Parts: sequence; structure tokens; C-alpha cells
Amino acid sequence: MSYITKPRVIHPKSPRNDLKLTVRDYEGGMSTLCAGCGHDSVTSAIVQAAFELNIPPHRMAKLSGIGCSSKTPAYFMRQSHGFNTVHGRMPSVATGANAANGSLKYIGVSGDGDTLSIGLGQFCHALRRNVDMLYVIENNGVYGLTKGQFSASADLGSTAKNGFANNQPPIDPCRMAISMGAGFVARSFSGDKEQLVPLLKAGLVHKGFAVIDVISPCVTFNDHEGSTKSYAYTRQHFHPAIQADYVPPSQEIVAQYNEGDAMPVEMHDGSKIILRKVDTDYDPTDRASVYAYLERHQAAGEIVTGMLYYNDSLLEMQDLSNIVEQPLSTLDYSQLCPGDDVLQSLQDRYR
Repeated sequence: MSYITKPRVIHPKSPRNDLKLTVRDYEGGMSTLCAGCGHDSVTSAIVQAAFELNIPPHRMAKLSGIGCSSKTPAYFMRQSHGFNTVHGRMPSVATGANAANGSLKYIGVSGDGDTLSIGLGQFCHALRRNVDMLYVIENNGVYGLTKGQFSASADLGSTAKNGFANNQPPIDPCRMAISMGAGFVARSFSGDKEQLVPLLKAGLVHKGFAVIDVISPCVTFNDHEGSTKSYAYTRQHFHPAIQADYVPPSQEIVAQYNEGDAMPVEMHDGSKIILRKVDTDYDPTDRASVYAYLERHQAAGEIVTGMLYYNDSLLEMQDLSNIVEQPLSTLDYSQLCPGDDVLQSLQDRYR
């Protein structure tokens, strides 16, 4: 983490959002990551997305596990609630926090190791429960914090900096999320802010579990020839299937689009995402065809990006579990502790 704060210098003509805040008000501490790390670009995109959505900083909760990626919440939204958990355990902490207070915006930042290795079981169950949160995976294919060993997302045949080749197949978080029934699955590249910011905005307002896998190159251990997570490889094999535009609820849709080439999807708060088909044969609402499409292009060594799959018909955890909407910290004692008779009746149900 970083305890070095950025100088509080704001130009008097800096743009301000509806809360009269500038982009600087959404920043955090100084980054201690390597210069050129893709994770810092993701941080910048998150800052921009939160600024444009007019999210009050104190109404957001940010969570992470362990790893280079899990340091990044220190670098944005310094006035937000934050929790840096044990390695791989961020999803369960996010689930508990969401159950206790569903009125906050939750964003979890994790890595390919933190999510797909030690945290795989936790990630699956947060997805299965449809916890209302945005889950960002900063995916670089290596354990950058412990000197560049292959992670579970390293592609078959890709080489490490020392020349050794990976001989194990990767876990694709997007295909796994789709197969398990996630309602919002996207992938982007840290070097494509124009694509990433609208996806982050849509993920933050989505009601339920939103997964965005961001290819975020590690400049120290995985940016060499032979890596499939390098800047050069990603730019060469970048294959956008869907380009997303985000339209706030108060803004009229002025963009023109041809039926069949793009589709407006209304979200629960009245905002819309306009999904523009770069590949006209791609249907982001057809779960089976999306899975097959990703599998086919992965076999060809291509990185499919954009809004990969969307289903807005799923109930999120608060509704599924009939959780009270009011934050538990604001309930009176009589509501939190209804008495021995109620407790006894609950226990009798399990006898």
C-alpha cells in the first residue's frame, strides 16, 4: 500500500461533476507500482468512471486481497471505505459487507493469482450468490509480487522471462463466469481507456455481480517476447467483439445506430449501455454462443474484448436472501435482537 499522499493542488478551471468534485477528489495515494504497470492505467480508468458517475466517495467501499493488483485500491477514492483482506479472501468479506450494508457501491480489485488460484472458491461463490458488486481482475498472467511465477491465467506455451514455457492450460475467468451464470461479463485492456471506462461505469451501476477481466501487462516480469500478456502481444491480438457506450439516465440517446448492429440495454437505475457489434455475428445475450465464440478465438490466440455477456434478469443477493434494505448499523436494538422467543423458534426449525 502507499502512505504517500498526492499534493492537493487543483486548477481553478478543472472540470467538476454534479457533486462539484474534480477528478483529483477521486484519487488516492501515490502509486508504488513499477513505472508503466498496467494496473496504474486501470486505476486511472476507475477514477474517471467514478467521477463521471457522480459517486460520493464516502458512499463507495473498495476491497482487495493480496498481490500487486490488490495494492491499487490505495491509489483511488481516498475518502472511501476500504479493506485489504487475506490472500484470496476478498469475495467473502465483500459478501458480508454487502449483507450488512447494501446501500454502498462495492468494488473489488483482484488479480489473476488472487482470484483464480487461492481465491478461486471464494470467487465462484460470490458469483453464484450474485453479490451486488463490481469485481475487477487485473490480469497479467504472473505473480508479480513474488518474482514472476506463472499464474493460473498464463496461456499454454507462453514463456516466462527466464525462458521456461508454461505447459498447463489457463483458467479463463470470463468463460468460467459465463458458465456459472454471471449476468455481466466483460473483458478489456489496460491500454484501451476508451473501451474500459464505459465498461467500468456499466459494471458499477449493474445490479448484481459484474466481472471485468482486464489484461494488465506486468512490465517487470511479463512484457517480453513469448508472453501472451505483454503490451505488444495484446495490441497485436486485440479482438473487440462489442464496443460499449454508457448513457446516464438524464441524458437523451443521441447516437444513431442500425437495428441489428447495436442494442440499447436499460439498467436498473434508468441508465443505458449501448452495445455496438464490432463483429456483427456476435450476440452478447446468447450464453451458449458467447461461450463457444470465446473458446474458438482463445484457441486462435486472440483476446476477445468488450461487453461479452449480459443478462439483466437475475436477482442479486439482497433480493434472493430477503435482506433488509436498511444498513444494519442503523437498526434499533429491538430489530437486531428480537428476543429469546424468536431465537428459540428459529432453533426449533433445525431440530
